[in-house]
Amino acid sequence: MTLREDIGVPHYSARTHYHGTMGGLVFVPFIDLKTQYLALKDEVLRATDEVFSQTAFILGPQVKRFEESFAQFLGAQYVAGVANGTDSLTLSYQALGIGPGDEVIIPAHTFVATAIGILNAGATPVLVDIDENTYLMDYDKLEGALTPQTKAICPVHLYGRACDMDRVSTFAHRHSLAIVEDTAQSHGARWAGKCTGTFGAFGSFSFYPGKNLGAYGDGGAVCTDSAELNSKIRRLRNYGSEIKYEHPERGANSRLDGVQAAILDIKLRHLAKWNAQRHAAAIKYIERLKPLTERGLVLPDPRSADEHVFHLFVIQVEQRQQIMEHLAKNEVQTGIHYPVPFYLQGGYKELGYKPGSFPVTERIASRILSLPMFPEISDSQIDFVVEKLSECL
Repeated sequence: MTLREDIGVPHYSARTHYHGTMGGLVFVPFIDLKTQYLALKDEVLRATDEVFSQTAFILGPQVKRFEESFAQFLGAQYVAGVANGTDSLTLSYQALGIGPGDEVIIPAHTFVATAIGILNAGATPVLVDIDENTYLMDYDKLEGALTPQTKAICPVHLYGRACDMDRVSTFAHRHSLAIVEDTAQSHGARWAGKCTGTFGAFGSFSFYPGKNLGAYGDGGAVCTDSAELNSKIRRLRNYGSEIKYEHPERGANSRLDGVQAAILDIKLRHLAKWNAQRHAAAIKYIERLKPLTERGLVLPDPRSADEHVFHLFVIQVEQRQQIMEHLAKNEVQTGIHYPVPFYLQGGYKELGYKPGSFPVTERIASRILSLPMFPEISDSQIDFVVEKLSECL
């Protein structure tokens, strides 16, 4: 079975298989939300019962509590909960006054929501190619993407790796650009000791269930250090209103609900530990897979545990389809993030890009493979994945 984050999170049954000297099979899910839920079940049920008892379903005390807790975790002044990660981007651009006729620089290799957030605000995404070692935007190509219409840059901390925010900030300051960070995959990652999402005007978060900090449904948040921008986001998420039935500006219906906020507040207490477990699992993968680099496998650069929280563990291989089929036959679930660059797909033809526009992105897209990664992944599961990969390579 193969998975992509844009399709949805699967439902996993509790399955335990033995693997060792006596043989047998280890089932390795791409992400194991069932195990995580069972560990938190009592806390979650108590918290959600509180929401139901108070009937505080929209923007209630649980949302306020989570906003304050997450702001403290990030080291930010303010967090505003919204309906999803895409809205967090759209509302950020709207709050900055970025719209029709304006351009925002983004990497070519990213989930499509990065572009949708810009397009929803009426602006135009302008793409740059990526660095083949980090999969993040190639900072040397930023100057070439500038036009008089450029108003912002959106660094994407993809796969859990922090962008070089020194270089991004220097570039943005030199050209008077706003920074809107896409931190949908980097909850808790840091650059120079500072959390991603706290370097620019806004940090945009998604709480899609499979994220390092995931809800049990959709959810998102915007963080900022500006009281003015925070107030703007709070109005925009609630029909442009601070006072009921008064709408001095246009807004949206994009509010985090109390049930999701209560769940996120519980999971936030475990996030640092979970991120450390992800990084430890990545190091084990790298140690065990290193011999396979002689057969063409390319490993991610682990960096430090602060800089990379391994939302995904992404390798590069030849003959990817054959490898995925072999792994699936052995009950190892994998994913591709992302198999076809969004700018080459039908919904985005108006951007004007064609095959060959971003050669590194297109080459990487044909080779990348995401292996199972979640905090609770066991050594035996990692060993089993490596064993089955070795059979293919």
